[in-house]
Amino acid sequence: MAGLKWLVRPKEKSVAGQVCVITGAGGQLGRLFAKEFARRRAILVLWDINSQSNEETADMVRQIYRELDSPVAKEEAGVEEVLPIRPQVYTYVCDVGKRESVYSTAEKVRREVGEVDLLINNAGVVSGHHLLECPDELIERTMVVNCHAHFWTTKAFLPKMLEMNHGHIVTVASSLGLFSTAGVEDYCASKFGAIGFHESLSHEIKASEKDGIKMTLVCPYLVDTGMFRGCRIRKEIEPFMPPLKPEFCVKQAMRAILTDQPMVCTPRIVYMVNLMKSILPFEAIVCMYRFLGADKCMYPFLAQRKEAMNNNETKNGI
Repeated sequence: MAGLKWLVRPKEKSVAGQVCVITGAGGQLGRLFAKEFARRRAILVLWDINSQSNEETADMVRQIYRELDSPVAKEEAGVEEVLPIRPQVYTYVCDVGKRESVYSTAEKVRREVGEVDLLINNAGVVSGHHLLECPDELIERTMVVNCHAHFWTTKAFLPKMLEMNHGHIVTVASSLGLFSTAGVEDYCASKFGAIGFHESLSHEIKASEKDGIKMTLVCPYLVDTGMFRGCRIRKEIEPFMPPLKPEFCVKQAMRAILTDQPMVCTPRIVYMVNLMKSILPFEAIVCMYRFLGADKCMYPFLAQRKEAMNNNETKNGI
């Protein structure tokens, strides 16, 4: 039966009327996830540390809801009656790097919105420093937001999912959680940790025989959101492996989520690189990295971040 999924594309499930929490909803990927779920009439619960960007996302979601409720949209969709549940969007300022903030916000969500059906762990940060130049506080922040926060959001919402045997947890990780590169040790470690957490939790849910709870791991290659602006691989290789468009990345992730796919790597070559890393000796991987220009691909990004920080310090008279 599992093999048929490779031959026949599964039907996408409905998330209409389901409560969906998205962390980091004010960022580019979080915003795109929110818009995709809004088009499918999910009830959106948007979390972000930045109130302004979070509200901007909410405004876009409300516009999508209005378009869906317009007579023209209903006629095109063949909808004659008003749906019993009108989708809404809720915004919360939450620092997922602080577990007290996560737990208190989760309690507000349960009280004001209801139980959560889908949890999209999307929030992420990058320090942008070489290890020996990176302040300890930034290393800790990267680990807490990119990895530890997944523990806290899951502990907040999983118990009810287990009770109802219904839910879906999505971990937005990175290809840098499958194989690493130089200069971003804290980021790679945090994403490796997030993937390890996700995989262990997946096994625990399977062992508990809660087949109504689904897990999806999202591991994209470099996404063109500006987070790693300046990152470059070998120029001869770059046309074959350009940074991913955020819209494409989220579309692929949504397809995986809505068909209960356990894992999605974008582009597909990420699967191959991960396999090669698993079977080849380390020195062979080093040679492959050097051929691709992946061994120092983050150095231009780190140099840009350092220059930008120096310019800010100069402007501020530091």
